[in-house]
Amino acid sequence: MNLLLINSSPIPLYEQLKEQIKQGILRGDPAGGELLPSIRSLAQSLSTSVITVKRAYDDLERDGYIFTAPGKGTFVSTYSRGQAREDYLKQLDQQVDLLVEKAQSLGISCRELQALIAEKYGAGKQN
Repeated sequence: MNLLLINSSPIPLYEQLKEQIKQGILRGDPAGGELLPSIRSLAQSLSTSVITVKRAYDDLERDGYIFTAPGKGTFVSTYSRGQAREDYLKQLDQQVDLLVEKAQSLGISCRELQALIAEKYGAGKQN
């Protein structure tokens, strides 16, 4: 799992880390039951604070993506990828609702919004 934190991003470092780990889990890398790096070692490898990693891990644990076994480490939950994907899609659906509301309030047609999304989605696929 390759993780990259961008200090100049407006997104807090713990959020960047949380989302990257979550997306990796949804892709199956790391797999369910796999041991994650310790908070200290991950903080050191990313040149960030232990607090940043701890907050990301705490959020991921709260959401059911990982779990901590005292004295053994932090592991990827065996929480099914299907369930994780479903939860993620629910969050995405809420964001789409907000986007549609905004577009409607600005008089942007469904066709224009679809074209914009298709353009952005296509640009993301090329990377």
